[in-house]
Amino acid sequence: MRVDNSMRVRTVQLSQGPIQYLDIGNGPVLLFVHGLLVNGEMWRKVYRPLSARFRCIVPTLPLGGHVEPMREDADFTPTGMADLINEFMAALGLGDATLVGCDTGGALSQLVAVHHPERVGRLVLTNCDAFEHFPPPLLRPFEVLFRLPGGASFFGLAVRLRPVQNLLYALLAHAPLEPTIAEGYFKGFIHSRAVRRDTKKFISSISNRYTLEAAEHFSEFRRPVLVAWGEDDRFFTLRFGERLAQAFPHARLERVEGSKTFVSEDQPEVLNALITDFVLEPVLA
Repeated sequence: MRVDNSMRVRTVQLSQGPIQYLDIGNGPVLLFVHGLLVNGEMWRKVYRPLSARFRCIVPTLPLGGHVEPMREDADFTPTGMADLINEFMAALGLGDATLVGCDTGGALSQLVAVHHPERVGRLVLTNCDAFEHFPPPLLRPFEVLFRLPGGASFFGLAVRLRPVQNLLYALLAHAPLEPTIAEGYFKGFIHSRAVRRDTKKFISSISNRYTLEAAEHFSEFRRPVLVAWGEDDRFFTLRFGERLAQAFPHARLERVEGSKTFVSEDQPEVLNALITDFVLEPVLA
């Protein structure tokens, strides 16, 4: 494995392909895991202020918002993606990190916590796929589109249009989608057939059997868990946050007013404060 430390945006070469990431700040490690069709910049309102006290590592995973495609034979199943995150953490020498996940990235974070618990010191879950909702019912037509021949290419044409980008984003956040951020989210998907291939492979592999299987082992994860849940979410309603908080032995739920799925966009100051207090809180033996 080769880690390129010469640029602010760094690249690590893993067995399944390259992963770009930001590594900023010093202190306890926070690793941020994003969801579908966005990249690490969905955490920009969080990692920038938190980097004053923590080492913030922000990878862009091959979930549609990436620009460098993975190998054609890469494993795009959810467990394959969890293994990729584990390999990424190993390449950077990370252990006992706080994993922070949202949306699809929250589901992947659950899989990492279950399958690679030695890497995870604490777990933060904001609104995300869980239990039988992977994907949630309202997003299943989107999943069906990607399974159709030409579906990914059709979607690539549609998201060239700024109104389509704004509409998709408005389902997930109250905050408006900044044009420069939108360009970064959709650039790879629009212009790269290989990125569309990666995205289709992952979406086609989504199944709630992965999240349901993971949930069977939540009781074995003995590290602290923070569930910070936006109350305005149509896709991942509060009851899923409540179920997650009940399923982990050492978890607590914090309800976040005025937020849809992307708490990091709608209420970043609230999330920053919750993460800071959570990470700095002593772990009782």
